[in-house]
Amino acid sequence: MRTFTIGGIHPPECKLTAGKSIVEMPLPKQAVVLLGQHIGAPTQAVVEKGAVVKTGQLLAKAGGFVSANIHSPVSGKVNKIAEVVDASGYPRPAIFIDVEGDEWEEGIIRSDKLERECKLEPEEIVRKINEAGIVGMGGACFPAHVKLTPPPGKKAEILVVNGVECEPYLTADHRLMLEKGPEIIVGIRILMKALNVNKAVIGIECNKPDAIELLQHLAQPYPEIEVMPLKMHYPQGGEKQLIEATTGRQVPSGCLPIEVGAVVQNVGTIFAVYEAVQKNKPLFERIVTVTGKSLTNAGNFRVRMGTPIKELIDFAGGLPENAGKVISGGPMMGKALASLDAPVAKGTSGVLVMDEAESKRGQASDCIRCAKCVSACPMGLEPYLLGALSEHKDWEGAEKVHMMDCIECGCCTFTCPANRPLLDYLRIGKAKVGALIRSRKQ
Repeated sequence: MRTFTIGGIHPPECKLTAGKSIVEMPLPKQAVVLLGQHIGAPTQAVVEKGAVVKTGQLLAKAGGFVSANIHSPVSGKVNKIAEVVDASGYPRPAIFIDVEGDEWEEGIIRSDKLERECKLEPEEIVRKINEAGIVGMGGACFPAHVKLTPPPGKKAEILVVNGVECEPYLTADHRLMLEKGPEIIVGIRILMKALNVNKAVIGIECNKPDAIELLQHLAQPYPEIEVMPLKMHYPQGGEKQLIEATTGRQVPSGCLPIEVGAVVQNVGTIFAVYEAVQKNKPLFERIVTVTGKSLTNAGNFRVRMGTPIKELIDFAGGLPENAGKVISGGPMMGKALASLDAPVAKGTSGVLVMDEAESKRGQASDCIRCAKCVSACPMGLEPYLLGALSEHKDWEGAEKVHMMDCIECGCCTFTCPANRPLLDYLRIGKAKVGALIRSRKQ
């Protein structure tokens, strides 16, 4: 069975909610809509305090080409525009909306009827995706329209669909494939038209046999769409790893997937594309896995952006007494929350409540030079060296040994017998090296 060739690990998967159907989450009393829910330029608010808004209405306009519009997830009145601590622990500007009913913008089609045919031209498809504020829903939050607009001289040859969901505990994409399979197939065909490609491959790890079987059945009328079962191998959901697993092509260091003719989109992104193009629906809600071994009502919930994470946990049965840490995302790449008031954003794929025993870190000791982190790194890097350079603030040295190639998957920390906080060092290092590179361009 196919997979990528460099590094990788197999952590315990703990897919506790794989059998839990998607449930509609009640609207929050107040939605806190972050103005930055994507990689790229910040948005500019187009509403003020006291404004009355409808669900789906534009709240903030993209600040450049690499940026994404923000739409209201609720109807109500703008209470204020102020800062809130987001999932990364930093204060960010947000629009606070007091919820009053749920009145949607005119033109959004709320029917569940499947709309198969798309008569729009490629440029019109990309424009609608841009206007809808769609970003990568797998967590990277890269504006989708940018991926659909290859730079001059580059040509997309294949659409790679990410249905891997290799992060332990998370099952939102799995449930979406099972419950919205026909819509995902239509979304794939829409993106193929937008990219002018005649081949798409859906990569799904073999621990989801029901999703593989369903999508293979749904794709039968479309020989240009292949559903490819993949070996369970973390972090296969990474773009470069998935491209190699499905196509055999390796993306060179420092390059984007388009260099090898590939465009990667997550199944959640593709479903959002279907809704935007066929239903005129902006991206203002998503599926979130709320899980943990001690939660009484763990599940997969359809959640409006801006819902405080505390309300998700309450809906899942409340915070257990033995809770030691709450993580936005999964245990490998997610980040521990500083506040449960942090709101759901476009990249919030899951909320994991870990008990005290699970969340306790082992005591860190000196590196024993075992090279397990080197063997596990899917990018072929030397995490022990990058960690040491970051610890000693040698940013130029870290840049020379390809710090920016790190995908922050956590394989190095997972395998380290000395309990070194390698991922922490690498995240700090990437931020510093990235800032150094940007400063040279100014």
